[in-house]
Amino acid sequence: MDRIFQFGFLAFTSLFTMVTPFGIIPYFTSLTKNMTHKEVQKIAFKGVLTAFIIMVLFAFAGNFIFEFFHISVNGLRIVGGVLFFLSGYDMLQAKMNRLKEEGQSFSEFVNEFAITPLGIPIICGPGSITMTIVLFNDARDYSEKAILFAIIILVLFTTYLILVGSRNILRILGDNGNKVLMRIMGLILMVIAVELTFAGLKPMVQEMIGTK
Repeated sequence: MDRIFQFGFLAFTSLFTMVTPFGIIPYFTSLTKNMTHKEVQKIAFKGVLTAFIIMVLFAFAGNFIFEFFHISVNGLRIVGGVLFFLSGYDMLQAKMNRLKEEGQSFSEFVNEFAITPLGIPIICGPGSITMTIVLFNDARDYSEKAILFAIIILVLFTTYLILVGSRNILRILGDNGNKVLMRIMGLILMVIAVELTFAGLKPMVQEMIGTK
């Protein structure tokens, strides 16, 4: 039970901090401020559904990707750790650079908002995809894989509720409160990044020493 609880807790904290639903709030509300509540619900649902499909596809296709490109899970852990650390550092400074898309006009951006960039890469970005692949490969049995998918659904459902209620949340938290939350999640993400990097380095170093 301890292993299952630890795995579930790690999966939730890792995916939640990578999705950063609170960090999306200012961006989401600014693009939906002239829309009705039903339109906001529809856009949020499409975005979350897109993110879910992408995360599930990469979870199942992860092993194929590893074999095709000759990538090791440990190598992905190290690269993922670096990406998470950089993302966490940006969040620690309350930056939202990853939420911006270049080369699109405002009207085009709003029309495609639900699927891209909201679904991917805002909700489901490179960090979320990498973490999903790593967690799926770390799952020892079907029960842990089932927990992972349950966590994915929980995180995305929570994200949906936060986006739907984003106007009220932003009114309560204010800009400063939202930045504080982003900094806290950024700090947590940086700690996870360090753990993930060393988890990938340890077996590689052991293998090198053993070879010698």
